[in-house]
Amino acid sequence: MAVKYFNLASQSGHVLAIFNLAQMHATGTGVLRSCNTAVELFKNVAERGRWSSELMRAFHLYSKGATDAALVLYALLAELGYEVAQSNAAYIFEQKQTSLFNESEMFTRALVNWNRAAAQGYHVARVKVGDYYYYGHGTRIDFETAASHYRLASDQLHNAQAMFNLGYMHEQGLGMKRDIHLAKRYYDLASETSPDASVPVALALGKLALYYSVELVKRGVSELQLHYFAKPLFFLSSPNWDIYAMAILCILLAVVYQLRQAAQRRRRRRDSN
Repeated sequence: MAVKYFNLASQSGHVLAIFNLAQMHATGTGVLRSCNTAVELFKNVAERGRWSSELMRAFHLYSKGATDAALVLYALLAELGYEVAQSNAAYIFEQKQTSLFNESEMFTRALVNWNRAAAQGYHVARVKVGDYYYYGHGTRIDFETAASHYRLASDQLHNAQAMFNLGYMHEQGLGMKRDIHLAKRYYDLASETSPDASVPVALALGKLALYYSVELVKRGVSELQLHYFAKPLFFLSSPNWDIYAMAILCILLAVVYQLRQAAQRRRRRRDSN
């Protein structure tokens, strides 16, 4: 019963209840012993100290344009383990909004802080770390490491941007084996996870279908006949039937476009005569 009521009180932000829950998880009193849960709860209590007001002070300084002073406070709070401070400090470094450090080390310091925020479960920071390895900001370009960070953000934190990035890397074969079907799967997951990803995913799938149709054309007309005429039910029974359907649609649209262009040219010649 004690755990039940401490949980209810902690959901309302009661600091003492959170502390008692942490103690119970640390000692295994009334619950299964969990050091990870205990540490998270103790951290929650520690971050509610009076020094947390410095976060608002740093925010007000940044709002007034005193970026260097805000960065000093954010850096101090970042060392104390505040994830928000780590993310804000990383953003200031990334945007090169401070004159306290050389421009050449901005990305390196931003990467350090993004890494710290990502370690605390902030999904945007995890994607940022992947971006830094992908583009070589503050580190060398490493597609495999970038993909591993995107995969963490996708599988554990359900970040749509990470899913889209994995789809693109599978499509291009960057840091992993090229696989069009896995690319489509990640694009679809991104669209399902976030409505904001619908338009970029639709464009990416259109490009993917066009590329796939070009690949089929390169293999020869005979193979196309085998796929779409000799075995008409092949793509309908496949789990990736929509890729095949989009490829056929793109080919048909291209043919219709060429026929319309030819008809317009003939009509213009008649009118000129």
